[in-house]
Amino acid sequence: MTSSDERSRKPRRRLFWLAAFILVLFALYSGGWFYLAGKVKTEAERAVAELGGKGIKADCANLTVSGYPLNFTVSCDSLAYQDDAKSIAASTGSFNAIAGITQPLSPVADVRGPLRTSVPGMPPLWIDWDKLKATVKLSWPLPRRVLLQADGLSGQTDPADDSDPAELFYAANAAGQLEPKDQDVFYTGSFSDLEINANAIGGRVLPALDGAGAATVKNGVALIAKPPKSLRGQSVDIASLDLSSGTARVTVSGPISVDADGLIDASLKIKLKDPKAVAAILAGAIPEHKSEIEQGFAGIAMLGSEPSMPLKVVKGKASLGFIPLGKIKPVE
Repeated sequence: MTSSDERSRKPRRRLFWLAAFILVLFALYSGGWFYLAGKVKTEAERAVAELGGKGIKADCANLTVSGYPLNFTVSCDSLAYQDDAKSIAASTGSFNAIAGITQPLSPVADVRGPLRTSVPGMPPLWIDWDKLKATVKLSWPLPRRVLLQADGLSGQTDPADDSDPAELFYAANAAGQLEPKDQDVFYTGSFSDLEINANAIGGRVLPALDGAGAATVKNGVALIAKPPKSLRGQSVDIASLDLSSGTARVTVSGPISVDADGLIDASLKIKLKDPKAVAAILAGAIPEHKSEIEQGFAGIAMLGSEPSMPLKVVKGKASLGFIPLGKIKPVE
């Protein structure tokens, strides 16, 4: 055998072993993919059975796992949850979550509406949207981030429960993000062109609103693990809450809490832009205090176009600087 023959065989051996290595990796990947697909179905069935043992009905109708080899896709025709003991029920349309091979811990899910809910103390609701996307950054024991984005979000009372459903709200866009931080949960969110039906807020009239905010929910991790039956005893630290309509803008920051009796306490800083426009909105929303609001904001307007002042709520009694805003009813 000549040296040239020996040299020509070496590259062929390398190609053979490289091809064999790739085939082994592909076989391992394929085995892992199908094992995980089976595990998803098994765990889903186990979770449904465990809930059933507690008297709770849950369903991911026609659960399928697909997308091999480049994606991992979990789909359901519909999602449903019903707890008769607590009189809680919720259901949505189809669910489709996709995790790409390059980002397996960052699945993106699309959910079709409507979301139908029934909880004690509230009329059955029908929440719908044009598009809803959820993005999750998976980690252990909790996700590092959960992001929801919706277009064309609307709400009404459930037409199946009420032949003449009441329109509640509509928002062109809305987004919210949750991030656990130690035992608290940090929230950021925004919405645009929010229209609240006057009948949903006791006949009070509000213009279309845009908003954005960031806040820390105290002890939020425990609250997610076991949702409370009441807002009483809960507290939030608002980093910034911005509401605007036209030239009017209100920015709020500070802590707010609810005591054991449902009374709100807050020590907030309020920054106004165009106080006269803000006064017009408040007068429409709180007509029983229209004269006080107009007189008070006339004085505030003398402080400039963007004044700041404290908003105090003590045991449900609210005042903006020296302007009384009335009493807030105890929350449940």
